[in-house]
Amino acid sequence: MTSEGVAVGAVDAEAVERTRTAAAEADRVVVKAGTNSLTDEESRLDRVKLDKLVADVMDLRRRGKEVVLVSSGAVGAGIGRLGNGGGSAAVDVDEGRDEIEESQALSTVGQSLLMRHYTQSFDRYDQPVAQILVTGADLDTPERFDNFTNTVETLLEWGVVPVINENDAVATDELRIGDNDMLSASVAIALGVDLLVTLTDVDGVYTGNPKRDADAALIEAVGANYDAVRELIGESTTSEFGGIQTKVEGARDVAEHGAPAVIAGSATRDVLERIAAGKPTGTLFVPTAGETNE
Repeated sequence: MTSEGVAVGAVDAEAVERTRTAAAEADRVVVKAGTNSLTDEESRLDRVKLDKLVADVMDLRRRGKEVVLVSSGAVGAGIGRLGNGGGSAAVDVDEGRDEIEESQALSTVGQSLLMRHYTQSFDRYDQPVAQILVTGADLDTPERFDNFTNTVETLLEWGVVPVINENDAVATDELRIGDNDMLSASVAIALGVDLLVTLTDVDGVYTGNPKRDADAALIEAVGANYDAVRELIGESTTSEFGGIQTKVEGARDVAEHGAPAVIAGSATRDVLERIAAGKPTGTLFVPTAGETNE
């Protein structure tokens, strides 16, 4: 282990094993997929990546688990469709427009494309899906919150996989801060789920930026060492790697509410099946009630 790995400290092995077992036995799971897990280098929606995600989700469904999918990718899909799509549909997405306004408009184009592909991909398994678009106000306003949770509960009772995304067309603040990382944590807490899995384009939380630092080591578990981990990733974060901060914050929020969380690589083979089988995968967040400094 690198010196940075030592600096973040170890988490009690028994607590880790208990948490890994709890994650494997989770009955209700929120899975969050980031933009880079769904799009290619030119920001086009990558159907191969999306199909893999759907196959991974269906691994959980075959185990009888309820799954709520929080999916980014609408803005990226919109860029791919209009900005880099070519042909008569191509437009200049950078021409004299406010960045937030442009992102809002792109999301409306990309969201329909995103859901079309999700529906087609889940149809291969005869699995119905439903789209839900939310903003922070929907979770903060009691009446809206009740409507949201009642709708999701009904869909889960029906065996439907809800696909949740921010309503980027109106949620200006959400576009600027946090993307869907904090939304997925809020949804997980609101629904009282047993596990949050955040899928990203790296294999978990590292002691440095693994895209730049060959010596960066995977942090296998986060518990009482949270403050050291947060400080470490703050020092190693670049704009390219910055999204890991909100992922860690979201996972920690869920852990503080008593449920395990995992940050793992979306490209990992059978990634959700591995978690459901209790195999070490990505970075595991131990619920704070189950981890001590002893």
